[in-house]
Amino acid sequence: MPSMVREPDQIRAEIERTRDEIATRLASLRTSVTEATDWKTYVRRRPLAFLAGAFGLGLLVGLR
Repeated sequence: MPSMVREPDQIRAEIERTRDEIATRLASLRTSVTEATDWKTYVRRRPLAFLAGAFGLGLLVGLR
């Protein structure tokens, strides 16, 4: 049966790989959250819907 003892260098390398993976995932999550909360992203994705909404809102305000 192989030994489960790991060398300190192996442990350090695994910790570093895990840190790199966490940093990569965190950066990806930050990008996703920034896009999800940025109104400009929604406008870029659906410009006609926002144009129609702005037109409708302007019409309502103009009629008052």
